[in-house]
Amino acid sequence: MNLYSFFLRKKKKVDEKKSNLFRDAFGNFHFIKRFLIFTFGCISYNRYDGFNQLQLIGTEYIKDLPDKKVLFVSNHQTYFADVFAMFHVFCSVKNGFINSIIKNPIYLLNPKVNLYYVAAQETMEKSFLTKLFTYSGGITVKRTWKKGEKKGDSSVNNISEITRMGIALNDGWLITFPQGTTQAFAPGRRGIVHVIRKYNPIVVPIVIDGFQKAYDKKRIKIKKKGVLQKMEFKKPIQLDLKKDTTEKIMEKIMDAIEQSPKYYYKNNS
Repeated sequence: MNLYSFFLRKKKKVDEKKSNLFRDAFGNFHFIKRFLIFTFGCISYNRYDGFNQLQLIGTEYIKDLPDKKVLFVSNHQTYFADVFAMFHVFCSVKNGFINSIIKNPIYLLNPKVNLYYVAAQETMEKSFLTKLFTYSGGITVKRTWKKGEKKGDSSVNNISEITRMGIALNDGWLITFPQGTTQAFAPGRRGIVHVIRKYNPIVVPIVIDGFQKAYDKKRIKIKKKGVLQKMEFKKPIQLDLKKDTTEKIMEKIMDAIEQSPKYYYKNNS
């Protein structure tokens, strides 16, 4: 066996990591993830069906999706509240509740444990609490485009990071934020297209609104009560990976999450 064959076989083994009855594909214990999702869900529930409300649209598009290889792309408004809300929604849909988070969140007793999300490494390593958030399903990436660091084209431009995202997709559903920032109408990062081309997942767009009004952007602090938050799921994006250029795929994604130039002009006209 030559050196190239050795590394090719090793890479294939990494890509094919699988979950089992007790652990997910990254080796995290399911019973700990269930406990964390239940605990964080109970703590955060009133933010979405209490002093604030969450309006859901289009969850009928996700109830019949396959259990694996689904990529959700969304605009981004806060570091944590967006993802917490998505965990509530995906767990409720798993348990048969469509376009609603019911008054008694019993769905947290049967959570979707093969749900992952992409988050900035520097954010998720700040405290013990954020490390617990990571254990519940975080796939951390280094934001090389941040001020004071060497600029890069993408928030997922590292091969190992793309591989970890692939492991998550092969095991379940993955949430990512193509803009890599909470700034509205920021350009999309093309690294996500590399993930789509390599793993060919179903790509489902999500559009959120109201989270930036209700919560502190960087923490979990409540900024305002009585806010109606919105989360809309759309039909999967139709992509032709053989014909569509990287720019075309990014254009379709940004248009689907309503962060393209035409939505900018619409919101500022």
